[in-house]
This record gives sequence, C-alpha cells and structure tokens, in this order.
Amino acid sequence: MTETSVDLAALLCSRLCHDLLSPVGAMNNGLELLAEEKDPEMRKRCMELLEQSARTSADKLKFFRLAFGAAGGFGSSVAVEEPKALIDALVAGNGRIKVQWTLGVDALPKAAVKVLLNLSHIGIDALVRGGTLDIGVESRGGASEIVVRAAGPRIAFDGDIGRALDGSLPIADLSSRTAPAWMLHQLAEQQGGGLQFALTEEALVMGAVLPEG
Repeated sequence: MTETSVDLAALLCSRLCHDLLSPVGAMNNGLELLAEEKDPEMRKRCMELLEQSARTSADKLKFFRLAFGAAGGFGSSVAVEEPKALIDALVAGNGRIKVQWTLGVDALPKAAVKVLLNLSHIGIDALVRGGTLDIGVESRGGASEIVVRAAGPRIAFDGDIGRALDGSLPIADLSSRTAPAWMLHQLAEQQGGGLQFALTEEALVMGAVLPEG
C-alpha cells in the first residue's frame, strides 16, 4: 500500500466519522435523558429518538460500507436495488429532498456501484435547501453509464470537489470533504472510463462512463 493510499484511507475514515458523529451523539444524549427522565410520555419520546438515531446510524454505516469499503459479501456485480435502497434510506428523514430513479439495468459492477453511491452523496450534500435528486443508470456499448442531477433553489458545490472529480486537485490539498471525489476519479481512471460534471445556478449534473468487465 502506498503512502497516498494510506492518506486516502485516513481521509475517508475521517469523512465517515464526521457523518456518524451527529446520529451517534444524539443516541448518547438520548440515553442520558432516558436515565434521568421519570415521566412516561417523555421516556416514550426519548425511546423514539433513540430508535431514529440508531436507524440513521445503521443506514449510514451500510451506505459507507459499500461506498468506501471492499463490498465484501457481494460478487463481481451488485443488484441495483442494493444501492437504490441505501440512497433512499439516506434521504428518508429529509422531507426536502425527493429522489427520482431511472434504472435500465438489474445489476452493476462493484466499481460502478461505488461511483453511483458517491455521486449521489455529493448530490445530496449539494441540496442544502432541498430539491430533487434525479438518478439514472443504464448499460450501453459495454459500459455502465451513470447520471446524477441535483436541482434545487440553492446548489452548494465546493469547487475543490469538482477539481477532485476531474483530477486537477493536487493530492496535497485533499481533505475529508474532497477525498471521495478524488477516489472516484482514480477509480474511473483505473477502469478506463471517465467522469464529468456541470454546474449552473439551478442544478449540478454529474456523469460517469465505466467500461464493464
């Protein structure tokens, strides 16, 4: 493993910890309140919040396991319903974001699944005031084609994430926020494919073409 690989793994771990800090912290606070609370109704409310935080933590762990990890337990391809369920669960508690799917395949290679999950996560992060996340996947000409479009009243997209996606961000400038995008660039390059994105005031559109096999 190279020094760059170690640094990337560390940054991805930092990103995972950052995203898990909120729901795990909420669970800790809920347990403290539950230990002190005597009112039955308030204890019931505490339990509901604990269940919600536990579900959110589990959903995020499942998502990052496939988005960042080695995807152990899966074969060379993954049923497309798997990443779809993970993305749907990730936005389930956010009533401001609507996800719309166009799926033209039943399964995707692992590399394509990682790209799909991470591009979708970037799209979700961009919708700070809510909006619509359109996700399309198809297989054409021996390649997996993925398109993610995030449209809303305000699009938040760090320019460094764009530079990481197109490979122009120096490795020395990588952070936990940009590491997933840089990982995608490296992954697409290894597969002989490519990534692209376009940003306007109304929408962020990201696409990937990854040769299969």
